[in-house]
Amino acid sequence: MTQNDDPPKLYRTLAEWWPLLSPPEEYAEESAFFQELLVETCEPPCHTLLELGSGGGNNASHLKARFRMTLIDLSEPMLAHSRALNPECEHLQGDMRDTRLGRLFDCVFVHDAVAYMTTEEDLRCAIETAYVHCRPGGSAVFAPDHIRENFITSTDHGGSDSGGRGLRYLEWTWDPDPGDTTCLVDYAYLLRDAGGSIRVEADRHVEGLFARATWLELLQAAGFQARSVVFEHSELEPGSYEIFVCRRPL
Repeated sequence: MTQNDDPPKLYRTLAEWWPLLSPPEEYAEESAFFQELLVETCEPPCHTLLELGSGGGNNASHLKARFRMTLIDLSEPMLAHSRALNPECEHLQGDMRDTRLGRLFDCVFVHDAVAYMTTEEDLRCAIETAYVHCRPGGSAVFAPDHIRENFITSTDHGGSDSGGRGLRYLEWTWDPDPGDTTCLVDYAYLLRDAGGSIRVEADRHVEGLFARATWLELLQAAGFQARSVVFEHSELEPGSYEIFVCRRPL
């Protein structure tokens, strides 16, 4: 999660429900895909990884077996989830647009939190943060939820139960204005407490939506050698999502 004028409830007042919305075991396949790209793009050695916008630490719970990780997120409640899940990782609170650690890493990973960059300037700043922390010869992966070329209106649902509590959600992704650089992801949550009481919460996420050419232009302007790669996952239609794989030249 990163800063927004009105941060979604999921990262503030509803953060305690995060593990029921997005269990870490669901991230095994995609984390393996990201790891392969990071390692094959990085000039050896390849030991350290900085994750910007690490959220509840679900990707880190898989990647930490391969990398020594530093995790950055703006939301303290999400960092608390990640610290419990990944106590061996370094956790720091910060905004991906302006965090400066004064250190270099073999790899930098920016998962779907990059979607909260809603302007080209926001995105440029996040990319610059990744670049200045990536050592020469190192690699970076950016995994936005959507790019303009493959965006479609969609719905999804899910949720899980634990400790007597339960969560179910309906997710609706849509774009009210194709002429701007944002889309909307609206959630309806059904939240059941341990006593059986249920309440309903609505939560709007404003996400950035940029063309492939914009992504590549900003990545290359920062100094990266960049390419788009089709995101491969068994639950997705082939070719429906793209991510960006980068190398900082020696």
